[in-house]
Amino acid sequence: MFPEPADASEEPGSTGPDPAGSSRRGFLIRTDGAARGNPGPASAGAALYDLRRPDARDHRAAPDASISDYLGIQTNNVAEYTGTVRALELARELGASEVHLLLDSKLIVEQLTGRWRVKDAKLIPLWAQARHTLGGFERWTAAHVPRAQNSVADALANEAIDRAHAGGAASVVRRPS
Repeated sequence: MFPEPADASEEPGSTGPDPAGSSRRGFLIRTDGAARGNPGPASAGAALYDLRRPDARDHRAAPDASISDYLGIQTNNVAEYTGTVRALELARELGASEVHLLLDSKLIVEQLTGRWRVKDAKLIPLWAQARHTLGGFERWTAAHVPRAQNSVADALANEAIDRAHAGGAASVVRRPS
């Protein structure tokens, strides 16, 4: 029913640059959810890196596209999933044929890859939406990374809460120019 991830032993982003003139596009995606309280004011952040960039795997690099969304009062897991879903949708909108997710949420990685069941009823629709969106890509992987390697997405998530509390925009999406 849902696509299986590419071999998990493969290094995300290891496909290297596309041949010159190729229309094939892929993204390495780092997402994070934040909740100040659980539940509490919540947000999602995502950083998308074009796989054709030599520094796509550098967790300190500036992303090619990003999402910073305030979500209202939610749990941290809802925020984590929402960030992942929105990042996948943006990658699809940008014409990606493959995505490699690097997440600091082991729960989301294990559920998306089918190793863990989704037990929380609030997460089932988000999981299904993520898996459905993943089905639109030719290839995908998901891997867990330490929080320290997810600082850009974390900053985007926290900026959304701060921005919303200051009366700013609930959502900021930056696309490649």
